[in-house]
Amino acid sequence: MDSSKNVLFIVMDQLRADCVFGELAEHLELPNLRALMADAVTFHRHFSVTNPCGPSRASLLTGQYSMNHRSVRNGTPLRHDVPNIAIEMRKAGYVPMLFGYTDTSQDPRAYHANDPALRDYEYHMTGFKEVVEMRYEMSYPWRSHLINQGYDFETFASVYVPVSPTGDAPKINDPALYRAEDSDTAFLTDRFLSTMPAYRETDWFAHVTYIRPHPPLVVPAPFNSMYDPAQIPLPTRHATPSDEIENHPFFGPTLASKTPAGNVVGFPDLEPTDENVQALRVLYFGLITEVDQHVGRVIAFLKRTGQYDDTLIVVTSDHGEMLGDRHSWGKFTVHDAAYHTPLIIRQPGNAARAGAVVSEPVETIDITPTILDWVGQEIPNSMDGRSLLPLLRGEVPDDWRTYSFSEFDFAEPEAPTLWEKALGTGPSNSSLAILRDARFTLVEFAADLPPILYDHEGQGEAVNVADKPDFLNDLNRLTRLMLRHRMKNMDHTLSLDTITKEGPRQKMRRNV
Repeated sequence: MDSSKNVLFIVMDQLRADCVFGELAEHLELPNLRALMADAVTFHRHFSVTNPCGPSRASLLTGQYSMNHRSVRNGTPLRHDVPNIAIEMRKAGYVPMLFGYTDTSQDPRAYHANDPALRDYEYHMTGFKEVVEMRYEMSYPWRSHLINQGYDFETFASVYVPVSPTGDAPKINDPALYRAEDSDTAFLTDRFLSTMPAYRETDWFAHVTYIRPHPPLVVPAPFNSMYDPAQIPLPTRHATPSDEIENHPFFGPTLASKTPAGNVVGFPDLEPTDENVQALRVLYFGLITEVDQHVGRVIAFLKRTGQYDDTLIVVTSDHGEMLGDRHSWGKFTVHDAAYHTPLIIRQPGNAARAGAVVSEPVETIDITPTILDWVGQEIPNSMDGRSLLPLLRGEVPDDWRTYSFSEFDFAEPEAPTLWEKALGTGPSNSSLAILRDARFTLVEFAADLPPILYDHEGQGEAVNVADKPDFLNDLNRLTRLMLRHRMKNMDHTLSLDTITKEGPRQKMRRNV
């Protein structure tokens, strides 16, 4: 490498796109992300290719659709030999530093049965150097920090119970046990900033993963009360949950699987009233603003140390959050809010494109190929995504995709899910695929279930029009397009290799 090339790859957890740009963003204070967007290129049609956390990060970091890597649930092993961003960056001479987590379930064929790596679905992905462990269900360094700071708690779960400032019974919008300077977000940022000063002497790659705004929705002061519930819009939804369920049999177990009470700790009987829904949305907003503050600290560090113009900055999220839309919470569904995520890329030497917006559809699997392309490392044939460098320059390749594609597996081999029980499906057919073009969203199921078709020039996700005669041609067209997409993107790890008398030969993949 002839000049300094650093990579800062920031991933927030469960951040939906319209909180960064869109209707909800108008209600949030995000000065640092907005300043970065003014100096970067923002992708307005960026979608996660799968849910939930483990599968989405497997796709994000391997550049593969889940139909190829097949780590389709939290706890489903990822094959140990799948190329990923850490392994490939090592080939380019980088030590891939991880500040946080990748939620990677390890391949049991590569470990002894007693290895702790096989007791935790949140293990770090092969190839990364775990600088600081910051996992949702573990976070031992942060727990130790809280103990050293004098906080008193019986279990790790109790850390997420809000505390009443007056000593009364806590309310969901009361502040967290810990001060803002000791939050998980602050702690991770502090560890990054305390680690990185000496690395200015070399090229570096840092993957920084913030747990927030992922639930539990508990927020340190003052972020817990900085937004007024009366000033933010109610979720987009039908009048009642039953109206949503009428759209398709899938939505009955979907609404039952995650309720408002599941977003907080200590309130098992929380009712889905408008008051409670708005309180939860305010807490979610507060967590986003807290992360924004610490992203600002990281950007300030790069500028202060003279590294800003040598660093490719990528900011995104692993997946979205329904936040009460369609009477749903979390990400276990088919709607855009669960998959539509922000993507901001600040590329050194691209000042002419500062503040630009890309409207072409892009996917989480494109990020790893983009980073590899920028540092000059070959993109493996196994990766389904494409480099975004042409779009960053303002060039749209003639063969760029016109749609986005996502998948979701709703099975659980150890214990049947609500969907499996309600729909009569099993581990092999409890899955769905989503294709979104400029006008429609098509959802097809592996099981013998009717499709879902949303017309975004009509009533959008409020009405399933798959059974309407006027949309039959569109349904057939999109179904064929989805089939062709799956056929063209079957695993290419070795499919372009040939064993010859002269030895193995390989053709490089042409992504389509």
